[in-house]
Amino acid sequence: MPLTTAAMPLQFDAATITRLSTSGPRYTSYPTADRFNPDFGYGSYLEAVAGQKMRGGGRGPLSLYVHIPFCDTVCYYCGCNKIVTKDRSKAATYLSYLKQEIGMQGKLFSGMNQLAQLHFGGGTPTYLSDRQMEELMAHLRENFAFAPDEEGEYSIEIDPRTVSRDRVHSLRAQGFNRVSLGVQDFDPDVQKAVNRIQPEAETLAVMQAARDAGFRSISIDLIYGLPKQTLDTMRQTMAKVIAAGPDRIALYNYAHLPHLFKPQRRILDADLPPANVKLDMLALCIRELTAAGYVYIGMDHFAKPDDDLAVAQRQGRLHRNFQGYSTHAEADLVAVGVSAIGSVGSTYSQNEKTLDAYYEKLDQGSLPVARGIKLNTDDLLRRLVIQKLMCNFELSIASIELAYPLRFADYFAAELEQLRALEQEGLVSIDSEWLSVTLKGRLVVRNICMVFDRYLGMPRAQDQGAANVQPLRYSKTI
Repeated sequence: MPLTTAAMPLQFDAATITRLSTSGPRYTSYPTADRFNPDFGYGSYLEAVAGQKMRGGGRGPLSLYVHIPFCDTVCYYCGCNKIVTKDRSKAATYLSYLKQEIGMQGKLFSGMNQLAQLHFGGGTPTYLSDRQMEELMAHLRENFAFAPDEEGEYSIEIDPRTVSRDRVHSLRAQGFNRVSLGVQDFDPDVQKAVNRIQPEAETLAVMQAARDAGFRSISIDLIYGLPKQTLDTMRQTMAKVIAAGPDRIALYNYAHLPHLFKPQRRILDADLPPANVKLDMLALCIRELTAAGYVYIGMDHFAKPDDDLAVAQRQGRLHRNFQGYSTHAEADLVAVGVSAIGSVGSTYSQNEKTLDAYYEKLDQGSLPVARGIKLNTDDLLRRLVIQKLMCNFELSIASIELAYPLRFADYFAAELEQLRALEQEGLVSIDSEWLSVTLKGRLVVRNICMVFDRYLGMPRAQDQGAANVQPLRYSKTI
């Protein structure tokens, strides 16, 4: 089967999407983060890194994630791990500890610390001052060997309200070559309803500054299903976004979970568009983006055909990790900062989620690993299957049988039985050589991958003896 099938258009089937819309993982990892356990700590992480060194893991470049949790103001829709404060001294304290952690990780990966990918997320990374960012980037370069600018991918999330044209140029000079802009919606009423007043002209000016500064890629984040959104406002926003011409567009479904995220309690249920209108918004966005020439990458991501993500997908090199889709498959992901999640070898690990706990671990001289998981053979196998389906919409059965001593039809007999029902609905096709997600099934690929998730429905250790509340931990699949 040709690898170019991923670039083909979608088939939007509202009835199927409505029926299959349920709570489910986004599969930025498998097993998912809710399966991490506190038995995996600092010592387990050291063992994972040592194991990579013994296996020659240093031959490949690293990916690095840096979490900056601070924000000036709260956006009501946000579900990120963030700290809203105007007290800049808190950022200074955080940076001193963050640099300590970076130094420890740099020593730990000595001899295998070449960096090909860097991502600053948050929070709002540009909450840091220009000088603070310059010093932090210099510290990173002291501890990791950056690949040349033309080879490495060095990205940062930007709130356009926090940067000037000069700051954008400064970020480029500091080494960033990709930028992601939070936009969400251009409509003033919607912006007011989510407490994020961001004039269109301000956003477009930042985009132009990024182009003038020589950033290789500009990405925009949008959200559908926000309060006060209508089909008309969504249509207007999409027209403005397409006219602006970003290289990538992330189109997220707003997950209203006020029981989990306190800021969302300020959003009135009556202001939210009903489910059928949200579905119409999604159909509208897909139609407009594909008509404008954007390629559907998967989940909620679109890219221009010549973008690295689209190229990687056509060539079967696309990968998925905690930052979403990535062109750096199999790279160990080192994560620094409060709550940051990394992946080294066959393990995942997450840092402490609160500043106090994060600082305490570092004061004790240990990395602030709070929990994690070591994958077993079954986990690795299922992760591979899910990765292939999420990234390429197809899976070579022969490749799995070559990598693992099993017969696919026997090992996944129960899963294939479930997939037969989806096959009858035209969502997947199955033969002796390939498992493929059809054009109709691509928007529900999370549902298809859930078939292979053996943890779904299984209570976590902390849920033992309690009602299974698992569906509340996930967003809707569509």
